[in-house]
Amino acid sequence: MRCYLHAFLLCVVLTLCSLLYVFSQLASTLEDRDEGGVKEQGTAGRSGPDTGHFLRKKPGLTGREEDLDRCKSLSVSYWNPYWRLPADVCGVNCLLETTLRERSGSAISEHRDEVSHLAMVACGPRLEETLTMLKSAVLFSKKPLHFYVFAEDNLHDSFRSALNSWPRRVLNKFKFTIYPITFPKDNANEWKKLFKPCASQRLFLPLILKEVDSLLYVDTDILFLRPVEDIWALLSQFNSSQLAAMAPEHEEPRTGWYNRFARHPYYGKTGINSGVMLMNMTRLRQTFLKNDMTAFELRWEEILMPLLQKYKLNITWGDQDLLNIIFHHNPESLYVFPCQWNYRPDHCIYGSNCQEAEQEGVFILHGNRGVYHDDKQPAFRAVYEAIQKYQFGENMEGSLLQPLEASLEATRHTYCGRASHLFTKCLKQSIMSVHRDITQSR
Repeated sequence: MRCYLHAFLLCVVLTLCSLLYVFSQLASTLEDRDEGGVKEQGTAGRSGPDTGHFLRKKPGLTGREEDLDRCKSLSVSYWNPYWRLPADVCGVNCLLETTLRERSGSAISEHRDEVSHLAMVACGPRLEETLTMLKSAVLFSKKPLHFYVFAEDNLHDSFRSALNSWPRRVLNKFKFTIYPITFPKDNANEWKKLFKPCASQRLFLPLILKEVDSLLYVDTDILFLRPVEDIWALLSQFNSSQLAAMAPEHEEPRTGWYNRFARHPYYGKTGINSGVMLMNMTRLRQTFLKNDMTAFELRWEEILMPLLQKYKLNITWGDQDLLNIIFHHNPESLYVFPCQWNYRPDHCIYGSNCQEAEQEGVFILHGNRGVYHDDKQPAFRAVYEAIQKYQFGENMEGSLLQPLEASLEATRHTYCGRASHLFTKCLKQSIMSVHRDITQSR
């Protein structure tokens, strides 16, 4: 009798084990099916308004490989609910799983040849200034660049001729495409005359460059003092709701323009400056934006003209004011980067008020108000002329850095001249890095 009892208990245990196995397989199948549904939704819904929030593309042209290595940024907010995290998104064990994948050699490596996409708008006498800006981008960048040059028709041949005349080894570092100035037909003249000729072209870049996923827009009076790919890398720091990145217009409210004089909404305490603007244009095209004109949220292409019609009598800085209005109502959509990425005379003429630059140096110099071409801020002009006069192929330390340091020494009597050591702090590092790469390649 005892043997029969033992056999019966053994059968019960085996039956329970079998049932547990069946249920575990069934749960796994359902989970896989749910996960597949999530992936299908991410693909089929690409034209919907929330696509950019759901799965962020890698910067660059659309159609590129999706950014699957989210462990490094811990950005699990793209996926919900948390128990359906795909295999490439880490949960609690992120660091452990990343380490194991790296040891096994299966971790996804960063694309070393990823292209940085850079756009600018040149009208009037901006040819030489734009070429100097492009030279600064090429000098220090190690990854390939693609320039999108929007210019008046009479400047196209000059741009093409000047860029093609650069040395072959320099030409191998970038591609360029030249576009005409383009505004909506019904209101072209109104847009073109807003603030400065062609300045508002930047507002329409997401609608013109539809094949481009992400873009760095810069004014022509920008000078890069470190590689373009360094600011391009900030795209990876966007959270799931952020569409663009800009720097504050001012760090010190007592000298701020927007908080003292603006007659329209603006972002934050002191507004934002649009001279350096990093954009995830896929999200800009797809996201619906809150506004003060209608209870309904509007897409980028729908919001621009109504905003202009409502505020055109109250905006002083044109397209920059419109961007301030948009991000005032959508603050969660903006990534704010430090002033060292958009360092202007305002940061030194009232005393040094960009703390990040004081610590790490100036990354991008913005010579607005025409300071590259007059004597109001000789320190800014010295940097511009040093890069303009530098000849490709010459030793950068002897032909660029040393002459610049001598010129800056002569500006010490000005407020910005006293802060000019911040201009060369990062520049020295960029030059040393380029020199090191040249030495290693020999």
